[in-house]
Amino acid sequence: MSERIFSGVQPTGNLHLGNYLGAIRNWVKLQNDYDCLFCVVDLHAITVWQDPAMLRTSTREVAAAMIAAGVDPEKHIIFNQSQVPGHAELAWIFNCVARMGWLGRMTQFKEKAGKDKENASVGLFAYPNLMAADILLYKGTHVPVGEDQKQHLELARDIAQKFNNDYGVDLFPVPEPLILGTATRVMSLKDGSKKMSKSDPSDLSRINMTDDADTIQRKIKKAKTDPDHLPESVQGLDGRPEARNLLGIYAALADVSIESAVNEFAGQQFSALKDRLSDVAVANLAPMQDAYRRLLNDKGQIDAYLAHGAERARAIAGPVLREVQDVVGFLHVGKS
Repeated sequence: MSERIFSGVQPTGNLHLGNYLGAIRNWVKLQNDYDCLFCVVDLHAITVWQDPAMLRTSTREVAAAMIAAGVDPEKHIIFNQSQVPGHAELAWIFNCVARMGWLGRMTQFKEKAGKDKENASVGLFAYPNLMAADILLYKGTHVPVGEDQKQHLELARDIAQKFNNDYGVDLFPVPEPLILGTATRVMSLKDGSKKMSKSDPSDLSRINMTDDADTIQRKIKKAKTDPDHLPESVQGLDGRPEARNLLGIYAALADVSIESAVNEFAGQQFSALKDRLSDVAVANLAPMQDAYRRLLNDKGQIDAYLAHGAERARAIAGPVLREVQDVVGFLHVGKS
């Protein structure tokens, strides 16, 4: 079996630098070595209520961002999840394979549901099963994961193994994590201890993919720092979240190691780092932002890419789902 990657991103809208450096940029690199499916996971999005018009807009925005960043929609598959019904059908089958105790241990549900978990949707509780279906519907062999997704991939592995064992088959591969050493955890520009997020009320906390050069420079200039000079070693970043964040962003955009970034600015003031980071950020993001804006102005082209991707995804998913149905024992009357 060829190595196949499935990776998805939620249509959150208002994409920011954290989305790009944390996921999308790495997808561009992965497409050179793997057979890839990149999915806008709109079924996952509705585990909490979404404005329907905004959901459609955000789905197009995420697809446009992938393509603008360099993901090739002809060589690989870009689609939105809801256009392939097999995701939902396989997720139901996995609902009947996974155990309540497994899902009850998912830390992200506890975090997202908070103290009022009785009012959380069933979808929010069971969505790790849908994540497993996303991967296994295409017999995905590898999944790019960050720290916050490792537990969900473990569940997908457990489901694949239990299904195979329950039915005495070797149908699903047990997907392997693809730990990306280049993945960057981007934190808020206003608080280095919190992830960069679109939900932060301060727009100064993030660099949006639609920000122009002047806005990027202004936000970096206003980014929170501490009173000390920049450290002379990576160990000196301990306990200094803002220094770690700005140097980490610079290292990622300049495509150098964190050690090299620390050495470059050792003993200097934050202003030197901010000036250089602004230049590098604008140089890296401007071409992508131009392509992103052009795509958003041509919704028909985005929709055509998504429709073509969904057709290709269904062609892969259909035979796998039929194989699962036969193993489970579903009766296909009048069908070959």
